[in-house]
Amino acid sequence: MAQALTDKQQAVLDFLKAEHRRSGLIPSTREIQAHFGFASQTAAMSHLRALERKEAVVRLPGKARAVMFPDEMEREEIIDIPVYGSIAAGMAEDQVQDQESCLSIDISSLGLRGNSKTFALKVRGESMIDAHICDGDTVVLEFREPKNGDIVAALIDGETTLKRYIVNRGKPYLQAENELYPDLIPARELVIQGVMVALLRNSR
Repeated sequence: MAQALTDKQQAVLDFLKAEHRRSGLIPSTREIQAHFGFASQTAAMSHLRALERKEAVVRLPGKARAVMFPDEMEREEIIDIPVYGSIAAGMAEDQVQDQESCLSIDISSLGLRGNSKTFALKVRGESMIDAHICDGDTVVLEFREPKNGDIVAALIDGETTLKRYIVNRGKPYLQAENELYPDLIPARELVIQGVMVALLRNSR
């Protein structure tokens, strides 16, 4: 049986749930520390451990930010997917930066199968704003073959970017959704890394 929480523990739990509802992400210990003004990340970690002991949260082993709420764990369609850093939605840049974090999503609401291979990326830049994808948003992508018109994460001539996948007369290229940015035509290679299936808005 879950134990009663202190006022501070309840405040931390409410913060976790609010941030999870807002962005789909569980705050890091550094973000918890900053929000509550704790002297160190150790204090934030202590509150997380207390919440776990009192069965208010369940922390998944081996992942720093993988926290689930017991009421959500009863829904079989909730899965944990990795967030692989950020991706340029501007001019193409170097490959996606690795970053340890996770995102809990209800795959049924996205129309995905339980065995779908999905991942997420933070968006940097404004080349896709006419598709309502803004700097700071998070995109959820699926590993699959793209269709003409899909928004994709792509490796083009050794650099990674988020653009719309267009095929014209049998030749694919990447189209920006901002008239200030040029379309990208591959000189050597174009490898699709994932197809966008969902967008999480950054409300800040």
